[in-house]
Amino acid sequence: MKSITIKGSERESVGKVSTKALRNAGAVPCVLYGGNQAVHFSADAAAFKNLVYTPNAHTVVIELGKGKSFNAILQDIQVHPVSDKILHIDFFQLFDDKEITMEVPVKIVGTSKGVLAGGVLRLNQRKLKVKALPGNLPDFVEADITPLEMGNKLYVTKVGAPEYKIMHPDNTVVAQVRISRAAMKAAQEAAKAAKAPAKGKKK
Repeated sequence: MKSITIKGSERESVGKVSTKALRNAGAVPCVLYGGNQAVHFSADAAAFKNLVYTPNAHTVVIELGKGKSFNAILQDIQVHPVSDKILHIDFFQLFDDKEITMEVPVKIVGTSKGVLAGGVLRLNQRKLKVKALPGNLPDFVEADITPLEMGNKLYVTKVGAPEYKIMHPDNTVVAQVRISRAAMKAAQEAAKAAKAPAKGKKK
């Protein structure tokens, strides 16, 4: 999985006054959990642009100076309800020998036979939770829709790879091809035509 580097500095004070001062200065207060003790730090708001405002999944390298560096993932984010300004971010520390669970996007590949026949593709799951060692976390889960006929569903058991485990029930639908209104109308008209008596045929 691709990684983004966040350069910040440790916080000496974590009170409300210092937190407000950080935000007024254009910085975001953050906390890193998962290690022996929580690490409080801050970084410029612009540093999180490629991490927060993207549909892609990333791991994070947090550099706090003096040789301190941590591998992590974004765990939670608080955003102002009106301005969309980032108020606070929680990170969770990664360790090479410990599995982690996180959401990654679904990437559709292939061309569905059902879509070619007039069906409509619906992506039921845009992201899936996967569990793996940090080194095995995928950038995305590939979902091949090629075999899907009209009316078929692609279940979570048909996607994924041995390097990670998908944390969803087996009956979770990733994508499906629905019958379009046009295709349904055409089928109904064909059925009516098949039942109608041929012109000129004597009773």
